[in-house]
Amino acid sequence: MAQVTVRGDGTEVVVRLGLREAAAARRRTVRFPASELRRVTVEPSWWRVLRGEAGRGVWLPGRCVGVRHELTGTDFVAVRAEAPALCVDLGAGAPFRRVAVCVPRPEQTARELRSLVPADLPPDA
Repeated sequence: MAQVTVRGDGTEVVVRLGLREAAAARRRTVRFPASELRRVTVEPSWWRVLRGEAGRGVWLPGRCVGVRHELTGTDFVAVRAEAPALCVDLGAGAPFRRVAVCVPRPEQTARELRSLVPADLPPDA
């Protein structure tokens, strides 16, 4: 299962994948600037976070890890059927438009990340 941490100075969010997730995604971490946070939610239905077409990764029933491509950009997902997904929507300057992962304490992690969402965002950001 993935772990989400905020770097000590609060400027970067790091998603560290579990061993199986990392092997499937062919990467160990996903990093993005905290200033690019736009919306943080917890989705109880894992499949609702999946947008666009599947790209590189592993796409099995109930377990999806990798990148997905849609019109507004690329998403990164590491979700499974038996757990809710932490869903983080990001701004245009981030490497992904959405990062959705299953984490041990999604509500607690979401609260922590919501405190980093910039308060002065324009309506279409």
